[in-house]
Amino acid sequence: MSPLDRALPGGPDEPEPDEPEAAGHPTTDGPDASPTVDLDIDLTSHEMLRRAHFLEALGPDWDPVAALRDEQAANRLLYSGLDADQRRVYDELVAAGVLPGDGGGHAAA
Repeated sequence: MSPLDRALPGGPDEPEPDEPEAAGHPTTDGPDASPTVDLDIDLTSHEMLRRAHFLEALGPDWDPVAALRDEQAANRLLYSGLDADQRRVYDELVAAGVLPGDGGGHAAA
């Protein structure tokens, strides 16, 4: 077995609890033993670049308030005209927190 093909914890190659390696960390004198290395990656600059590209793609005309208003109107329209059984299911889903309660079940005026 190569160092890249080490067994996963709890796998079939894991030593039994009564074997010396099972009590703690693996010993460093075995053929598959390799030291661990902490790896920290800072993605802050990449995230800022991603957000800048996203906002650039939206363009200067993007109006977040209008977008939210349109989304709420679409949500109200989606849940408008429900029959009694559908309304009961809708009310149960709102009570369970699955759907937002601002749909109202009526189309926007």
